[in-house]
Amino acid sequence: MSAVLLPFDDCHRIDWISFDRLLEKTAESGLLPVVNMDTGYATLITATDREWVLDRCRVVLGEGNFAAGAFSRDTPKAGFVAEAFDQAGFLAATELVVSYGALPVVFQNFGLTGLPEAEIVATYQSLAGVADRFLAFELGLMFADFGRIYSLDVVRALLDIPQCIGMKHSSFDRVWEWQRLALRNEVRPDFLMLTGNDRAIDMVMYGADYLLGLSAFFPDVFRRRDLAWEAGDPDFYRLNDGLQAFGSFTFRDPVPGYRANCAQFLKMRGWIDTDNVHRRAAGRPTHDVAVLRRLAAQIDIDL
Repeated sequence: MSAVLLPFDDCHRIDWISFDRLLEKTAESGLLPVVNMDTGYATLITATDREWVLDRCRVVLGEGNFAAGAFSRDTPKAGFVAEAFDQAGFLAATELVVSYGALPVVFQNFGLTGLPEAEIVATYQSLAGVADRFLAFELGLMFADFGRIYSLDVVRALLDIPQCIGMKHSSFDRVWEWQRLALRNEVRPDFLMLTGNDRAIDMVMYGADYLLGLSAFFPDVFRRRDLAWEAGDPDFYRLNDGLQAFGSFTFRDPVPGYRANCAQFLKMRGWIDTDNVHRRAAGRPTHDVAVLRRLAAQIDIDL
């Protein structure tokens, strides 16, 4: 699966024409487009914008052909803890994604991550009432202030929820991912462990699937890499190393700045019209473009 960047025009409005193009490019590459994720500024855009994104996906891709983040915004009090968990809003966000024919990727928020572990598990169990299939999602603090990496006890409980068909793990920690893969292999081998580790995209070599922001730069090259791995073609290693060089550079601190690099690169490829980002998003210096151009040569992209 590949996250899809949400592009903006020179007036900082969503560039729907470029967005449609990115959806098509991702689908043509053989990867499942995933929208309203961190790469799509899900926590920064409005609820109306998130729904418009779902509508565009349904028009361009058709129902059943994309996944989407299900995010319910809440407001933290001091210490980054929500006043109370709004379970109704949490369920409604998931139900909305389902109504557009998409697979929900259920975002955390302050209320959810502030709950005791038993209540977190019960909340995921309650999603069975609104979604036949969904993906859980755990986030490191480098991506969101409300992020929380669950204990293995919580992960084990998620494996026991039939409607939870997988989870995306975004911690940048290989050991935690290996632990989850081992648990998955023991308990429920068909469960999708989706790496979100853009600094270690070789996790596919250990049995992980992926839902990455890095693949938004070049879903076509990721597909080439994946096919090489499937075929036992040693070119996998050359492509993987070249892609990882991109990941190491663009996902440097502050990590959310990767979206600005993605916009720079997609503009260079001619896939979007401007390299603008959301007004409240982290940026990157313009001289990053020269580095991106040099890195592109390692994966056979001529800019």
